[in-house]
Amino acid sequence: MCPAISTSSSSVKGRLAPSPTGYMHLGNAWSFLVCWLAARKAGGSLVLRIEDIDPDRSKPEFVEGLIEDLHWLGLDWDEGADVGGDNAPYTQSESTMLYERVITALEDAGLVYPCFCTRKELRSLASAPHMQDYGNAYPELCLRLSDDERRERERSGRRSSMRLHCPKDEICFTDTLHGDCHMSWKECGGDFPLRRSDGVFAYQLAVVVDDIRQGITQVVRGEDILHCTPRQVYLYELLGCRPPEYIHLPLVLDHEGERLAKRHGHFELRKMREAGITAEAIVGYLAFHGGLIAECKPMAVQELLQQFSIKNISVRFLQLEEDVIERLQKLSSAC
Repeated sequence: MCPAISTSSSSVKGRLAPSPTGYMHLGNAWSFLVCWLAARKAGGSLVLRIEDIDPDRSKPEFVEGLIEDLHWLGLDWDEGADVGGDNAPYTQSESTMLYERVITALEDAGLVYPCFCTRKELRSLASAPHMQDYGNAYPELCLRLSDDERRERERSGRRSSMRLHCPKDEICFTDTLHGDCHMSWKECGGDFPLRRSDGVFAYQLAVVVDDIRQGITQVVRGEDILHCTPRQVYLYELLGCRPPEYIHLPLVLDHEGERLAKRHGHFELRKMREAGITAEAIVGYLAFHGGLIAECKPMAVQELLQQFSIKNISVRFLQLEEDVIERLQKLSSAC
């Protein structure tokens, strides 16, 4: 459907894809560590891609810090935003023309439609089937608008998003840790925007287009993205490409059971580095809590790589102790 994107790669190729919306924390480090280990263990390559698709949250000043943190952990890559390569651009904000072409192709095929619903209107609707706390499924209010109804909304000053429609009842895929997954389209949130009404492209679209054109065959990320995966699998199908191998990791939680986010500033790698914590301490600590090693001890990534097996990853979340900073400082003193 879209000749602008294609891939012929058959070897393992992973991607480190940080979002410059803040500095890297322990949860990010866990995902990037396993991503690097999985690709390198298979003799594969890695891409560094900066996912700055959200202009409201992405800040250029965070990019340098993210790259510094990745290098500090001991991770490397073969192509990317800082080293170049044959699959540029490696920054999503430079790829918007390609995303637009894909939406146009999907629209020409009758798979995308304009939606004039506002967030306020959607919040006011009665609850619909959905998974956990991911929000109500879109009830397809604008799917069957006539041309006259669409023009009327445009004349009233409403701007439209562009939603992708899926007629399937269920989408199936396999995850290395979670096995066979089956989700209904409604459980995934229903028809979703590929481009918002303000012109911002959706993460779902951007990552699929970029992964295809950069030849990504293995995607490692947190299991909080698992519910989005059917949307991406469906996009792969529409674009005539095979989805990558998915590995959705258990999340890193703080001592109270809350998922780590960039607002947890004290878990930022740069602050830990300033506190005298070593990269080896963080790698060993995460590897131990993630089930990769039997003893919590400092370990360099190259040493961990020698004994790495994806089968050893625990499916249980990684919960940090309340005194995790002190524990990491103690580990660092043993380096």
